[in-house]
Amino acid sequence: MNLQEAIAEITPSLIEMRRDFHRHPELGFQEVRTSARLAEFLEGLGLEVTRGVAQTGVVARLRGAKPGKTVLVRADIDALPIQENSGVAYSSQTPGVMHACGHDGHAAIAAHVAAVLARFKDQIAGEVRFAFQPAEEIVSGAKPMVEAGVLEGVDSVVGLHLYSLMPAGKVGVRPGPSMAAADAFTIELRGKGAHAAMPHEGVDTVLMAAQLIVALQSLVSRETDPIQTAVITIATVTAGEGAHNIIPETATLKGTLRTFDAGLREKLMRRIAELSEGIAAAMGGRATVTWLPGSPAVVNDPQMVERFRKVAREVVGEASVLEVPPVMGGDDMSEFLNRRPGVYFWLGAGDPDPSKNRPHHHPGFWIDDERSLPLGVELITRTVLDFLS
Repeated sequence: MNLQEAIAEITPSLIEMRRDFHRHPELGFQEVRTSARLAEFLEGLGLEVTRGVAQTGVVARLRGAKPGKTVLVRADIDALPIQENSGVAYSSQTPGVMHACGHDGHAAIAAHVAAVLARFKDQIAGEVRFAFQPAEEIVSGAKPMVEAGVLEGVDSVVGLHLYSLMPAGKVGVRPGPSMAAADAFTIELRGKGAHAAMPHEGVDTVLMAAQLIVALQSLVSRETDPIQTAVITIATVTAGEGAHNIIPETATLKGTLRTFDAGLREKLMRRIAELSEGIAAAMGGRATVTWLPGSPAVVNDPQMVERFRKVAREVVGEASVLEVPPVMGGDDMSEFLNRRPGVYFWLGAGDPDPSKNRPHHHPGFWIDDERSLPLGVELITRTVLDFLS
């Protein structure tokens, strides 16, 4: 049996597993059913399986017949709090929860890479380790997996992200920064409540918030090198209880900071706090900034990217291997890539007609699993074998 025959043989199981995961999505650190099915499947292949890594993660080890390098294949497995309306026959059966980012496909692909490689175990020199990671959507699963030792002895890392807005059959990758660091912050403003007709007797937190929202953008437009990239977005503003004639005593802003450069990330985190506290104090109030630190930027190793490109060109042809621009979305795959060289690539999973596609995190999100998933298995399998060599 050759590699192509092995992939053809596992394809029905691959599609069935992905659609089963899609019907039964689970949120971060709640992926009990998902991880149980993965563990049982991998144990059935003869892999060494550890359950409960980082609460609901699974780690599996496939040891070749000869000693050699170790490659880690990472796949995230959690879903999103979205009510699905994609209309597919295998739509989510869990109200308010949906696989709207392709993690069901990521998990199924990685499991079936293991299924293919298990058929060639006697020909493998080294180890292939699989990390099925929980809680990517809340940026909380990768770091505890690393702390649990999943990278011990690992030489390189590979993973993919299905992309609904790229046609199936296309592959996207770039060396260096690929996805941004994503950090969340909350700014609590405190002033002095008053009657709306007598603002001089209070300290207006709504005005304070308005000044701050505008001023924060100057950190990007006037304090960030134009050659670098950063985004500061205030996504939630809360103040008052709905009354027309009360100046609220408190206001809350919630937002996100996106950066690629670690030094700029540190600087802007500091400056957001300084600017918030300074504007609040100047207006007679107080500001408290708290951070929910996210993951660092996803940075691909240039040498590993070049090796992957060579593999991808052999599989899909040179014209279908694209150099994609960096995106401001985040992914805690960075916790692995910051510690080991590797590659994280985009795999097209959409329709050639853009009007039929929906973006990630959309209730109508769907992927062409029959065209994209077997290709994902082949790309990762061939990349693993190349990295082991």
